[in-house]
Amino acid sequence: MTRRTADSCPGVLRLHDAADGPLARIRVPGGRLEPAQAQALAEAAHDLADGNIELTSRGNVQLRQVRDAGALTERLAAAGLLPSTTHDRVRNIIASPLSGRIGGLADVHPLVSALDAGLLAAPRLADLPGRVLFTLDDGRGDVSGLGADIGVHAVGLDEFALLLAGEDSGLRLCTADAVDVMLAAAHEFLQLRGDDAGRWRLHDIEHGAERVVDGLGLSPGAERLEFSAAHRIPIGWLEQDNGSVALGAGVRLGSLPARTAEFLAAVERPLLVTPWRSLVVTDLAEGAAEQVVRVLAPMGLIFDADSPWLLVSACAGQPGCAKSRTDVRADAADAVGTGRVLPGAADPPGVARTMPTTDVAVAGRQHWSGCDRRCGRPQGDVTDIVATDDGYRID
Repeated sequence: MTRRTADSCPGVLRLHDAADGPLARIRVPGGRLEPAQAQALAEAAHDLADGNIELTSRGNVQLRQVRDAGALTERLAAAGLLPSTTHDRVRNIIASPLSGRIGGLADVHPLVSALDAGLLAAPRLADLPGRVLFTLDDGRGDVSGLGADIGVHAVGLDEFALLLAGEDSGLRLCTADAVDVMLAAAHEFLQLRGDDAGRWRLHDIEHGAERVVDGLGLSPGAERLEFSAAHRIPIGWLEQDNGSVALGAGVRLGSLPARTAEFLAAVERPLLVTPWRSLVVTDLAEGAAEQVVRVLAPMGLIFDADSPWLLVSACAGQPGCAKSRTDVRADAADAVGTGRVLPGAADPPGVARTMPTTDVAVAGRQHWSGCDRRCGRPQGDVTDIVATDDGYRID
């Protein structure tokens, strides 16, 4: 597949001109935010944007309605959230959020730091499209189904499967070689892409995965693992292997108010942004964890794994997107508030049907979209609720 236009994915230095104003996307490799970084984001959201921090499906964050791009750049650079002006958009790295703390075959978070450092150290890799995705799965299978261009999946304490274009390549790597091979695969992708700026992903290149393997000069084995998108949002009280507590917190429609982010920063523990638009507060003592829940649950964070909010995602909608037919976030929130987001599995796919907004009542995971582009749609089995001129179409 070749697109006609170059990738225009936003970053900090290149903003997206959304309908409601400039939008900045800040890469957070592995989703990890130190308390001071969370505080810096909260202050930037309050002082320079619309007062909210949006969590993305790649474990990154966004600020909308940015009023002073220069001031934002300075603040993020000072907080360590913009370590390179050339590689701003290419640091899309998702890792198993609970790795190294709860379960998993191997701790992949040290590999996040090594991969990020390797990307920043390679001038050529600044040419990667902003859509390219790297994943590091500790073997539990939570992120390997997200369709990474280049990823690794732990199959043992010191062995990883190399994923290319979302599938197992058959190559097996030891921990010491994993990052170097991922970086080499990124160089191979750029070589195959050539001057065709419309090829945003490895998936866009015919036989791309096989050609990368050939370029690496490694011999794949016969075994192939299969992956599917998992909807395993870590929510609530999570006991870490070392006896500490982590708290998984859902964020309504992925929009975190700056004031709530300030309270999270004040906990003074590392935060992890997940690809399910939620957060994990890590390394807490039991008493501190109880206090966090008492303070932040009334502020809107979700610690109940059965909450209907965890079933719902939505695109930006109006007023943020000029292509949207309506304010889908308000409509989705009303559906949750009036009990029209139902528990249980989604209905089997059938004939698409259109209905008034107030009649929409859907079970299971669902994504509300303002138009047929369905931006932000999560991977996996999801019911699409798409705005039309006559209400919503249920697909």
